[in-house]
Amino acid sequence: MIKKIVIVGNGEVGEEQAGIIDAADFVIRFNDCRSYGAGGSRTDAVAVCNTGRPAKAMLGSRDWRTHPGVKSACEIWSVRDPDKFAAMRAPLAVSHPDLDDFCDDYTDAFSAFCAEAGKTHVVIDKSMHEAVDASLSAFAAAPYVVPSSGMIVIAEVLSKFPQAEVMLAGFGHVGWEWHPFAAERQLVQSYIAAGRLRRLGGKMLVSSSYGA
Repeated sequence: MIKKIVIVGNGEVGEEQAGIIDAADFVIRFNDCRSYGAGGSRTDAVAVCNTGRPAKAMLGSRDWRTHPGVKSACEIWSVRDPDKFAAMRAPLAVSHPDLDDFCDDYTDAFSAFCAEAGKTHVVIDKSMHEAVDASLSAFAAAPYVVPSSGMIVIAEVLSKFPQAEVMLAGFGHVGWEWHPFAAERQLVQSYIAAGRLRRLGGKMLVSSSYGA
């Protein structure tokens, strides 16, 4: 039974937190596992942006495929439902023409990678994305394109493991301009206030790559 879960963002993680992270029953990292090392080494799942530039970069990188965090993970979580992002392509072509490859889908390539590497591939359903959108609306989120991968994963974990103690590390809620980070911070704080989450601390590293 999974009792303690740590979701580790790509921000700074204090050395004193590494031991807590590695002692958890289940640890989730993101994309290129930037938190690996200073933020402990245990990695049970890697949550990836399975569309657009981040997906293309990871799948085309031998360093990503052989990263110790990726290699040790038993699961790869694709955070973007292909049907959801296919439906977004036409509206985004009008509102954000610079994001012409944002909805390019690499889900099948991640499935193939998992089959070859003996990992379970989990695709987070679009209903979770839509539930996060609804939750963010309570905090008057400024116009945005999509919630961050971190927010989608937090919501998925809280739904999938309702009895577990869930902790966050390396989350500062800053980064790509088209994620609703101010509203996400408020939503996370509401979960903390309700006793559903606990934050270990850390600052987010700003990334210029969308979806990071």
